[in-house]
Amino acid sequence: MVVNPGRTEALDKYLEVALRLTARGFVVLVHDWRGQGLADRLLPDRLLGHASGYNDFLFDHAALISTFEARLPKPWIALGHSMGGCLSLLALAEGEDRFSAAVLSAPMLGVRTGAVPRPLARGLAAVLTVLGQGKRPVPGAAATSTPFEANIVTHDRARHARNEGLIEACPDLALGLPTWGWLAFAFAATSRLARGDGVARVTIPVTVIAAGDDLLVDNAALERVAARLPRGRYLEIPGAYHEILQETDEVQSVFWREFDAVADQVAPAA
Repeated sequence: MVVNPGRTEALDKYLEVALRLTARGFVVLVHDWRGQGLADRLLPDRLLGHASGYNDFLFDHAALISTFEARLPKPWIALGHSMGGCLSLLALAEGEDRFSAAVLSAPMLGVRTGAVPRPLARGLAAVLTVLGQGKRPVPGAAATSTPFEANIVTHDRARHARNEGLIEACPDLALGLPTWGWLAFAFAATSRLARGDGVARVTIPVTVIAAGDDLLVDNAALERVAARLPRGRYLEIPGAYHEILQETDEVQSVFWREFDAVADQVAPAA
């Protein structure tokens, strides 16, 4: 199992996921993307989430699994959440052929931009990045901690408190606002996948699991991309918030049932 976390997330947040996977007999590789967790940050202000296109992330992903390849028994399954789901699929679309299947949790295949029309947000991100303003933060609240009642990612109070506790215990894990450069990367990555030519070459089983009440990614875009995958499957969990793998046991039970169906297909238990 290669687990690719979402934006702002550190590998520490995936201990429960790793335990679920090791209990199923998998070897698990989970990592911090560049610019988050305890990986090197890209700007002097370590709370700003920055990116310079998607090629850097794809290079890191390929280098990571090549480094650990001898310690990862096959077949391999990719599990990606949000940004990590987008990058998992993008790596496959750009020719990564060492995986036998992928399961994507609320992958960032279409970015919600709130009250700002998406074309305007895309244009602003592109223009400001070209003008050298890509390292400036996108306007918004800069909080790295959110009260449970105000959060939009999980209905599970205990898991929310656990994840908040990780930041309290190790403030260096915190990540705040994205930059215009990060937003430009997100639009470039989702546009590349929306074109469909690379996605059409991904012949392994790919299950896309959407959160029914997701306020961060556009589920219509997820469904469109999944339909272009030769062996794609789209499933939406009603009532779920964005972070499906940090959600209630009831929500997660749907995810893990779908995951097990894929695993049984490509990596049946001994």
